[in-house]
Amino acid sequence: MIDTKALLDNMTLAEQVSLLSGDTFWSLPPIDRLGIGRLRLTDGPNGARGAGSFVGGVTAAAFPVGIAIGASWNPDLAKEIGSALGDEVLSKGAHVSLAPTVNIQRSVTNGRNFECFSEDPILTAELAVGYIEGLQSKKVGATIKHFVGNESEIERTTISSDIDERTLREVYLIPFEAAVKRAKVWAVMSSYNKLNGTYTAESHWLLNEVLRGDWGFNGVVMSDWFGSRSTAPTVNAGLDLEMPGPTRDRGSKLLAAVEAGETSAETIRACVHNILTLMERTGAINDHREFKEYAINRPEHRALIRRAGAESAVLLQNDGILPLAQQGTVAIIGPNAKIAQVMGGGSAQLNPHYVVSPWQGLVDALGEENLFYARGCSNYRFQPLIENPTTFEFFQGRELAGEPVKVVEEPSSLGVWLPPVAEGTVDPHRFSARMRTTFRASEAGVYRVGLTSAGLGRVYVDGKLVVDAWASWTRGTTFFEEGCEEVVGDVTLEAGRTYEVVAEYARHDHVNLYIAAIRVGIGRFSAEAEIAEAAAVAAKADHAVVFVGRTGDWDTEGSDLRGIALPGLQNQLVEAVIAANPNTIVVLQTGGPVEMPWLSGARAVLQCWYPGQEAGNAIADVLLGKAEPSGRLAQTFPVRWADNPTHTEDDAVYPGKDGHVRYDEGVFVGYRHYDRLRIKPLFPFGHGLGYSRFAMSDLTVELPDAAGAVTVTLGLTNIGERPGSAVVQIYVGDVEASVPRPVKELKAFSKIALEPGEKRKISFVLDARTFAFFDTTERRWQVETGEFAVMAGFSATDVRLSGAVTQKGAVLAL
Repeated sequence: MIDTKALLDNMTLAEQVSLLSGDTFWSLPPIDRLGIGRLRLTDGPNGARGAGSFVGGVTAAAFPVGIAIGASWNPDLAKEIGSALGDEVLSKGAHVSLAPTVNIQRSVTNGRNFECFSEDPILTAELAVGYIEGLQSKKVGATIKHFVGNESEIERTTISSDIDERTLREVYLIPFEAAVKRAKVWAVMSSYNKLNGTYTAESHWLLNEVLRGDWGFNGVVMSDWFGSRSTAPTVNAGLDLEMPGPTRDRGSKLLAAVEAGETSAETIRACVHNILTLMERTGAINDHREFKEYAINRPEHRALIRRAGAESAVLLQNDGILPLAQQGTVAIIGPNAKIAQVMGGGSAQLNPHYVVSPWQGLVDALGEENLFYARGCSNYRFQPLIENPTTFEFFQGRELAGEPVKVVEEPSSLGVWLPPVAEGTVDPHRFSARMRTTFRASEAGVYRVGLTSAGLGRVYVDGKLVVDAWASWTRGTTFFEEGCEEVVGDVTLEAGRTYEVVAEYARHDHVNLYIAAIRVGIGRFSAEAEIAEAAAVAAKADHAVVFVGRTGDWDTEGSDLRGIALPGLQNQLVEAVIAANPNTIVVLQTGGPVEMPWLSGARAVLQCWYPGQEAGNAIADVLLGKAEPSGRLAQTFPVRWADNPTHTEDDAVYPGKDGHVRYDEGVFVGYRHYDRLRIKPLFPFGHGLGYSRFAMSDLTVELPDAAGAVTVTLGLTNIGERPGSAVVQIYVGDVEASVPRPVKELKAFSKIALEPGEKRKISFVLDARTFAFFDTTERRWQVETGEFAVMAGFSATDVRLSGAVTQKGAVLAL
């Protein structure tokens, strides 16, 4: 054990202050004089990217995204994944992972829903606890995020999330509380946004009163990257660490604040104590190894990713066509068939060891001779990247003047730069760059050239200016809201000819995040003729499987969706294939719900999310019955976007107005909203079919014990012909509530695997908190005297058994 007190006593104030901010983008400075090593952090949560940029870098294992883990309803699987991710973090020379993400899926259009577990706080909490325990079992620090109220990406760095305390306590704080009290999480990341008018990084109530006071947190609170905006206010509020480095708000500014009496040396010491504790827990304090990153492609991780990807798949609809017979011909159709969609966009991105597309997975399983293929249409948000070697020439200043000071080669026409830029050869705030690559036109016609840039940009094709986002550049939603919307120009190209593509870029003044970037793409419109061709291909096969959905350009940090219809012509494609082949199966890959106007014509619908690098193999396993589709929806799928609780005529509720977004729905988020207004969802929370069938029986609800805890017992039987899994869900409703409460709330669940004919007795213990609401007058959890309904079912709308219990009134501790 390190004697932290003695170490602190030996540190100068300047040395202490140095540990309260990063000195690089991903690390804290060492203190060689005292033998203190360098603490390193890496992005998660579906892998460990390491210290590389969002483009390229050392390869890493790509695991299923958060909403896929949520759909597993399996905390033990989350723990396995967390443990494996611990190995990944260590392979990148890091000690702390910036994961998991546990914000609640409040809106179906949140661009970051894919990264979160669920719309429900209890399900989110259980999965988070498993994930954190797995990660920290490898002595890798988990950083639960984003604390709190970051449920949309629109103006997220400045907006105020206005949430009453009851809603916070009963919904949005629940996963964080469980992480602290049960998983003993080592770090918490504050969100960018304000909470009720105060930036969370400066909220004494949130960080000191709730987190440390009510819950007893003893770890590190760090800012999101560039999420600290002040010096003394953040330190006084309980923000230990400003990231990234080099420091913007601390260092000499913090020393001056101590000198001026704006904060105290005792406060600094307390923050440093937390940092040293994290360094001791992770071993960073004595880690003096040379920094290296390794691409370790572990067989056990590949197997886990494949199994987890299959387990997260949700069979939404099936008339018996699945599992697919392994004889006959199959038409493989759609924009996501030959392109592996394995992850969402933003800080969760990484460079995977490899990816397996659905086409490749089915080729390996069925043989290419039994498959037909047609794309049918595209689903890209931006024009497709040019996947050719691309050089970036960097210049000092914003004028592209003189000789380049650095030349870097990238694998595509995407450049994303975080300090230090070009290995520190240019000023990251005042530089310019020229991109050079080539594009070969596969066919003659009009092509679209698209440009997005966090800075000024323009694109030339064979010397002709095609896209200009220089003089008229306007900030939009790309590159974490630092970039413009895509600017598009047309150019006519000849078939088989190779063209030179040159883009020019100049850094502009940032708003908050120090990100510079440019992206150039070239593509062609999808045409109805392409859909007709796909329908013809479908007609000649015994079965058709249509792979549609979104991509990481749609489901991404930094921007929300503008609706939940499938992008582009995908709905028309599905309808055309269904009309051509009555044996059509639809496979969805999205980071959240979509509208399905073609649903009645599809014989089966399978939601596969973004399941990681083994995507194609996992999907093939489920389609062919080699694995059970045991996923269940962790988020309600509405019939239409307008059914969602945040879809109102009041912009202040969503997406926000005048710098505020009001959570007016209160505790009625997700399925609670649909219950309250009796809106029938397309597919309810908790829904999912398997390849077997289950029955519940013999529900008993015992009387409360002296502490108010209630034991619930029932029987579960596999009445099908195959082994399978069921998720037993226990909901509680306050029948005699004196305050508005949901009709029912998920309070416990268990995923059970049974053989055909097997029956098992299952018990749940519901503690007194299960029955409580948060009383904002007393600022305590309150159990009211009266009757409570206890319900057991297979989804929020499929309740099979119910009972009742009477509770005596009680006030519970925080």
